[in-house]
Amino acid sequence: MNSWECRKIIVDADHPSVAGHFPGNPIVPGALLLDHALSALALRCPCLIRNVKFLRIVRPGTALELRWQSLDGGKIRFSCHSAGDVVMTGLLESE
Repeated sequence: MNSWECRKIIVDADHPSVAGHFPGNPIVPGALLLDHALSALALRCPCLIRNVKFLRIVRPGTALELRWQSLDGGKIRFSCHSAGDVVMTGLLESE
């Protein structure tokens, strides 16, 4: 099993999708958070999202740490953290 790798990510407060989620009390949509994680992992090839769990609300502009680990069989386990809290976890698999 490989060691964990890390990368900082952030969803800008002025991202267009943030304005609609929710006016006066903005949160980062889960799909946008997942998209940022996939981009940070540089996954441009097809992959299967085996599971993703969104565990905490993320506010726009929040500094996040993405952690991932390559597993056997072309799988990647990942988690996203903010101030010590896990906000998202998941498992990907290459097609």
